[in-house]
Amino acid sequence: MKTHLRRAAVVVAAASMAAGLAACGSAKEAGGGDKKKDKKGSLTIGLLLPENQTARYERFDKPLIEKKIKELAGTGTRVLYENAKQDASVQQQQVDTMITKKVDALILDSVDAKSIASSVKKATDKGIPVVAYDRLAEGPVKAYTSVDNERVGRIQGESLLKALGDNAAKGEIVMMNGSVTDPNAKMYKDGAHAVLDGKVKIGKEYDTKEWKPENANENMKGAISSLGKDRIVGVYSANDGMAGGVITALKSAGFAKLPPVTGQDAELSAVQRILADEQFMSVYKPYEPEADAAAELAVALARGEKPDGVAKSTVDSGTEKRIPSIIVTPFALTKADIARYVGKEGFFTLNEICTAKYKAQCAKAGLK
Repeated sequence: MKTHLRRAAVVVAAASMAAGLAACGSAKEAGGGDKKKDKKGSLTIGLLLPENQTARYERFDKPLIEKKIKELAGTGTRVLYENAKQDASVQQQQVDTMITKKVDALILDSVDAKSIASSVKKATDKGIPVVAYDRLAEGPVKAYTSVDNERVGRIQGESLLKALGDNAAKGEIVMMNGSVTDPNAKMYKDGAHAVLDGKVKIGKEYDTKEWKPENANENMKGAISSLGKDRIVGVYSANDGMAGGVITALKSAGFAKLPPVTGQDAELSAVQRILADEQFMSVYKPYEPEADAAAELAVALARGEKPDGVAKSTVDSGTEKRIPSIIVTPFALTKADIARYVGKEGFFTLNEICTAKYKAQCAKAGLK
């Protein structure tokens, strides 16, 4: 009888231990990132950027993020990079690849903030924390860094009003907003409207598919045809790529003098257009602090640390509340501002800007 009792006790104990281990395993799976806690040594970080039409991503964001990650986590750390080339379905596949490669954390600049949510959840469920970069992806992202996007729109609107002066009351402007799939586009638009509404008449307004310059060009042609070129006194363009498409349409329409056009990203071609008095302004977003923040957040999360030690504020997305965040301040870039940024990290050198075509404009602007 005692032998049977002892055997029964062993069976119960074994069953209890198995149940405890199973519960522990379930807790780890539910917690997602728990298995990454206290990870030391080299890491593997995934980096997914949205498109390569805007020069900033390949020229500045990618190398700056890679450099900072290796500074923080050691030269043995690998950064696995992919660019979605503005294709949301391709980016979803890229997240799957990063999961298969078992990255320790993922930095994601989403093509479509809503459709990527299921991929963010999939990564999180596999214990891979996701840092939303520049655009706030939906789904259970662990941290976010970007510029103050509504401030970008306000800077653009204020600059346009300054350029218009008394002409603001003499005609209409065209608003060339970004893609509806990008949550930043709405913030730029909201910021611009907060400044422009009631101070200038908006003749035509577009949400430009995929931010593509050729789509902005077609939209601008439509606006010129509808409003008449004599009525258009200015153009709010949400970024530099679209500004290029807008300016091409204005030139083709035979404007004797180009109306002021805004932009964003301080791309090389835009800086040169500003020097040539074709584009009035852009918005310079210091890429280094934004890239550094993404790297710091990703490395901290990969090591199992809470992002709160790096991020000092929070934001809400369409699906999550109080996401730890780091927000960088943007600045207006007009012709008078270019000299102060030349050669700085995240900007262009004098030789890059002042090619033979722009030597005279550079000299006039004091760029020597």
